[in-house]
Amino acid sequence: MADPVSWLLIEKGWQVYAADGDELGKVVAITGDERADIFDGLAVDAGFLDKPHYVPGETVGEIEQGRVSLRLTREKFEQLEIYEAPPESIEIEAERAPRSERMIESFSNFFRGFRRRRQ
Repeated sequence: MADPVSWLLIEKGWQVYAADGDELGKVVAITGDERADIFDGLAVDAGFLDKPHYVPGETVGEIEQGRVSLRLTREKFEQLEIYEAPPESIEIEAERAPRSERMIESFSNFFRGFRRRRQ
């Protein structure tokens, strides 16, 4: 038996097992906040035709290298919600000021610096 590891080491493709040792599927996503060390849960793909199930973090048992054990039976696992991937985040860029305003700001900064050097 391997030593337990942190949820931060879980990777896609790790095997997931039910409480009784039954193989359930593979990890396809890990959700949480790594910076705050808050584990939310896993998305587990149970098979070719099934959609991944969302496994809440509180139902995850022991985590070992390459293996995640749940505190759930297969029956309870199959009753879990289907995993919905969060929308991709988008970066919103600030609206650029008109060229004339940017030029005025640039000249103002230049002359402020010029006046300070002369004093």
